[in-house]
Amino acid sequence: RGADVGERAVREKRASDQKAAEAEALADEIFRTLPPLLRDAASGVAIRVVDFPDEETTADFGLESPYELLGLYRGVSLDRKSTLDVPLDVDMVFLYLVPIEAYCAETGEAFAQVLRHVLIHEIGHHFGFSDADMAAIEDSADDGG
Repeated sequence: RGADVGERAVREKRASDQKAAEAEALADEIFRTLPPLLRDAASGVAIRVVDFPDEETTADFGLESPYELLGLYRGVSLDRKSTLDVPLDVDMVFLYLVPIEAYCAETGEAFAQVLRHVLIHEIGHHFGFSDADMAAIEDSADDGG
């Protein structure tokens, strides 16, 4: 019985790794479709797909559940960088696979559409946009203006 549980855990881990690899490939494809000016300015940002935010991130954001966060930009935004700064770490976008899948299941939105939205949103933080800035941009785009 213990071996069955262990084998099931290994199979689930492999399935999770496969889903993450597929989502990462899709995120890379989405990134390549961005306008060249944006893509070039964000070319140094690493994109990682993981199942959930880690415990530190969950605590830092005061989340009641790791399902509350679909993505995260971690780095120094372009508006705060100086050419004299020595980078301490790589700028990264984290895409949280399980919360994105749960969001899609709840809303009926297509996975690729949500992944694209979250990726672009997090890249917006790389450019120094706040959540409020991006909401205003999205509202303006939705209004056709």
